Amino acid sequence: MRYVFGVPGEETVDLNESLSRSSIAFVPVRHEQAAAFMADAYGRLTGRAGVCLATLGPGATNLMTGVADAFLDRAPVVVLTGQGDLERMHKESHQYIDVLEIMRPITKWNARVGDPAIIPEVVRKAFKVAEAEKPGSTHIKLPEDVMAADAQGGPLARRTSAHPTRRPRTSLAPPSSSAMPSTRSPSPATVRSAVER
Repeated sequence: MRYVFGVPGEETVDLNESLSRSSIAFVPVRHEQAAAFMADAYGRLTGRAGVCLATLGPGATNLMTGVADAFLDRAPVVVLTGQGDLERMHKESHQYIDVLEIMRPITKWNARVGDPAIIPEVVRKAFKVAEAEKPGSTHIKLPEDVMAADAQGGPLARRTSAHPTRRPRTSLAPPSSSAMPSTRSPSPATVRSAVER
């Protein structure tokens, strides 16, 4: 992962601070929908999962159109949404929405992280499922208190899939001319000789 597209918020500040100390670039956008579409485009062009981030409530729901597009068009995308503390989830809390239920129909897989010890495993699964055969969107809900806790471990090595995946385009240039039939215009002499016949 090289980029995370998103809108920072109070519930995701710990994640944003961690990203600022890593090799992953956070790309801020003006609207969460733009973050989802940017992650979608990144996934389509590279074959690797694009990542988008939003905070809880309306921020998470603003991702819906871009996430649904990635799901329907088979683009690998990993969606990260912030959430209030674990103890607030069963109460009527400000801007709390059950994002897992909302994302269920438009993701291949989604989960809530309840313990910092399982973060590497959950993140790996989200990327693996998003990039597997028939790519699509996955979602991880990250409660504020879990993101604030210390997590042990580092990045996990990327494993190769047993299933073939789409090959990423290495260039946006058109295929080489040797693979395409010649489309050159005939020379003036060729045109003259054809007309004279």
